[in-house]
Amino acid sequence: MGSSFTKMLSYFPRKEQVRMLMLGLDAAGKTTILYKMKLSELLTTIPTIGFNVETLEFKNLSLTTWDVGGRDKIRPLWRHYYQNTNAIVFVVDSNDRERINDASEQLHSMINEDELRDKPLLILANKQDLPNAMSTIELQDKLGLDKLTSHRKWYVQATVATTGDGLYEGFEWLTKAATTSFSGFGQVWNIAFSGVGEIRAARFSNFGTT
Repeated sequence: MGSSFTKMLSYFPRKEQVRMLMLGLDAAGKTTILYKMKLSELLTTIPTIGFNVETLEFKNLSLTTWDVGGRDKIRPLWRHYYQNTNAIVFVVDSNDRERINDASEQLHSMINEDELRDKPLLILANKQDLPNAMSTIELQDKLGLDKLTSHRKWYVQATVATTGDGLYEGFEWLTKAATTSFSGFGQVWNIAFSGVGEIRAARFSNFGTT
């Protein structure tokens, strides 16, 4: 009986576990994005002092997502969350032109750490609904993404967190990038999502050679 039950369970493979780290300056929209993906609802949020952690279930993937506060006094603590990270989400307020250089500095400082070297990087160009929002092309330049090593896979996705536009497209790319990293850039998982946003913006990716 026990043997039969074990065999039966073998037909239900365990979900692949992916640990994602979501970072960015304060007020970029990280927590709004996390709970929009988790609950498909817009929640009223307050500035994150420590962190929020939620598990997002995407078909055969279980994404443990750490949303860490982005205030200047909290950023030195980011490094404590780097270990065992499989993928990175960096959220940018596309309308915040005054702090884009700060965002770029924090991004490059973070991704150059040994624990995050060559991990897939998703840039969410958030708040695209605001009139002065930078385009994905402009953000690519301002963030210095062309300077990244060819071994790192990266992608820029235009988003509006409050409506969900662009979020599923971005996370679809990241889950594929993370799972192919597990298998040595072999199998690409065919993951379909519903509710893809209506934004039609330029997007950039870099699947560097290994």
